[in-house]
Amino acid sequence: MKKALITGITGQDGSYLSELLIEKGYEVHGIVRRVALEHPQARMWRIRHLLDRIHIHSASMESYASIFNIVSEIKPDECYHLAAQSYVSYSFEDEFSTINTNLNGTHYVLSAIKRQAPDCRFYFAASSEMFGKVKETPQNEDTPFHPRSPYGISKLAGFELTRNYREGYGMFALSGILFNHESPRRGAEFVTRKISSAAAKIKLGIEEEIRLGNLEAKRDWGHACDYVKAMWLMLQQDEPDDYVIASGISRSVEEFLETAFNYVNLDYRDYLVVDPKLYRPSEVKTLQGDSAAAGKKLNWFPKVSFQELVCEMVEADLEWYSKNGS
Repeated sequence: MKKALITGITGQDGSYLSELLIEKGYEVHGIVRRVALEHPQARMWRIRHLLDRIHIHSASMESYASIFNIVSEIKPDECYHLAAQSYVSYSFEDEFSTINTNLNGTHYVLSAIKRQAPDCRFYFAASSEMFGKVKETPQNEDTPFHPRSPYGISKLAGFELTRNYREGYGMFALSGILFNHESPRRGAEFVTRKISSAAAKIKLGIEEEIRLGNLEAKRDWGHACDYVKAMWLMLQQDEPDDYVIASGISRSVEEFLETAFNYVNLDYRDYLVVDPKLYRPSEVKTLQGDSAAAGKKLNWFPKVSFQELVCEMVEADLEWYSKNGS
């Protein structure tokens, strides 16, 4: 039985990936912060249904010793490094913690694997935010990077570090450059979940408005359950390589907003408040991915459409707020 180690297992991607690996017969191990064990209802709700089928380990991504000990104990066959401070807007508020946590955590995991499990295959969760001020559209594996946020910078540093371990030490280490992927398990602070929950709350009479920043920003959105399948496929290849994973279609925040409100038969313009305070200091205008390489080499293609994704998110929020209120 293969053993997989997932950092960030309590997040959106970690939960879907855990389900996928369990279905494939893996022994799944996950790293969580101690606070998650102390407050499991709030911190581990995405994997609550899996707790009797996975192994949870307490550690800090800021502690090399704790990461080293876990890797030494498990000796995983595959490691999916998903843990990060991943909220882009927050990275502007605390750039030091974002860069230190994201880069050091990646370095600690890579170093521990190199020393204690050198045959382990390593996946790094890179990001389309590394492209930032794009030089071409769509973006593929050869597009130059120009990140526009501390988060994007931290991911680019992790990407280069992963490549360095692959080229310098011969490790099976690679990065998935995933474009935006969402689901009902997305955190409430992200704009997509903010939109889906607002549509549900306004429909149910719980709220009266939604406040957003830049409506013109365009992103390439897909479903997280599709994208974690790509992560797994990358680690099953004969040779390690980096891949762009995307739907190939870019849509604006306003289109996401309109689709969500249309699902509940409301006109978003009746409830929208544009708040300049919600704009980023340096905006990324358009991201659109070209995942042709993933299609050709991994036989990976997204299955869930944009419309299906948005409607699933709104429907899940309608169900939640109908039962639990605000």
